[in-house]
Amino acid sequence: MKSLFKTVFIIIFFTGLTRLAGFIFRIWLSRTIGAESLGVYQISFSIFMVLLTIVSSGIPLIISRMTAKYVAIKDKKSEQQTLSSAVIISLGLSVVISLIVLILQKPISYIFADERCIIILLTLLPALIFSSVYSAVRGNLWGRNKYVASCSAELFEQLIRILVCILLLSGLFPIKEGAIGASLSLSIACVFSCIFVVILYFKSGGKFTKPKGYKEIIKTSTPITTIRVASSLIQPVVALIIPLRLVSAGYTSAQSLSLYGIATGMTLPLLFIPMTLIGSLSYALIPDLSSANAKNETKYISSRISTSIIFSLFVAFFMVPLFMGAGQNLGVFFFDNAQSGILLSEASWIIIPMCLTNISSSILNAVGYEIKSFKNYIVGVILMLLCIWFLPKYIGINALIWAMGSCFTVSAILNIKMIKKYITKDLKIARYFWIFTAFLLPSAAITSFCTNLLNGVIPLFFNLAISCSIGATFFILLGLIFNVYKFSTVLVWIKTNNPLKKHNLKRTHKV
Repeated sequence: MKSLFKTVFIIIFFTGLTRLAGFIFRIWLSRTIGAESLGVYQISFSIFMVLLTIVSSGIPLIISRMTAKYVAIKDKKSEQQTLSSAVIISLGLSVVISLIVLILQKPISYIFADERCIIILLTLLPALIFSSVYSAVRGNLWGRNKYVASCSAELFEQLIRILVCILLLSGLFPIKEGAIGASLSLSIACVFSCIFVVILYFKSGGKFTKPKGYKEIIKTSTPITTIRVASSLIQPVVALIIPLRLVSAGYTSAQSLSLYGIATGMTLPLLFIPMTLIGSLSYALIPDLSSANAKNETKYISSRISTSIIFSLFVAFFMVPLFMGAGQNLGVFFFDNAQSGILLSEASWIIIPMCLTNISSSILNAVGYEIKSFKNYIVGVILMLLCIWFLPKYIGINALIWAMGSCFTVSAILNIKMIKKYITKDLKIARYFWIFTAFLLPSAAITSFCTNLLNGVIPLFFNLAISCSIGATFFILLGLIFNVYKFSTVLVWIKTNNPLKKHNLKRTHKV
């Protein structure tokens, strides 16, 4: 078994490359098709993600768990039979869903604010079908600890999509609507990634055989799928409500779609950058804590939970001053859109509850509290829906930011209260929260000062590089000066971060 640190590093490396490629692609796409078309695409894509969640959420996770179990007992036949059954279930489900959408496309089109949305959704259906096979096979690779193969498949899909989309929108093909070209590129990329991951599966010694265990797969995956589908339904609801509420507040339809495109296609991708690190830690933390929970290693669980949450706090607070101080210039530099930068600066605070929600939800999932974590999320969602319904009249598209921030904040607080109850120990989160808050404000101020001082004096790239470096260095130095964290502590945490080792080393809450 690989150490947790090595697993996290592999995930971060490939996920980082995938997200970097996707981020650069998003910049190019937004500049190529414009904010309005990007908004139309985002609305259709949010519906597609619900359908994708149905066919590729619960089953891959269950396949990963079952595969790990069969690998441990060296039951190769059952492993292959289980995967074969999962592929049949996922593929059949995706085909049925696609047929339903095709048959009901006219009634479905009425829920969209723009007629182009249904065309984009239909273009994405092939991606749904091939992703069903891809996700099941990738779940098997993950369960067999084939991290490089699993992660490289995701990177391969991203690169193929970028290449195809550039070709489709280059003018060589008769595609007038950029959003349709973007959706078509995703479907084509999913075909290639499906073939690629199947090849990796065969090369690693796998094969498809007589299926077995349909009932067990369906029974164990259904609760997980139901929870995740319910969560994913929020995104299209928001995508449909926000433009309508903006129109009711006095914006035109084109303006509302443009603002939604700026917020979701330009601002949010930047806000999600810290999630590359936190998400990788969360993903690796689940099997680590699950194993420790099964062995009843309470001290190790408590130490791992405390360290992970405080580390997530550090990452979040480290990024906020940079976005807060240099947000407008970041929007101009990446998307040539000052409004996205202004929104980024104003929305930077939501990174903190977002990171806390992500890591705390993973912790609760690992110790068997997935349903309780979902209930906490629903409480946050109720507040979010109220915000996006009532606030657009007063603050426009900023209502989306405050809605998301409110949801994450409530969910994070409830999750952490539940974690504290589970481990019956003070996590010392409040102490670090207020310390990092005190560091955040002067760091944001100095970043903003340097950015404004250098505006018009040097090129924007060097402006951002210098101002963000100064802000980041200032934040780190404050922590070292006030002895909040030590680099030696981080190195010790990394070296001892192996779930196979005895956990009798003295742990520290310092980041």
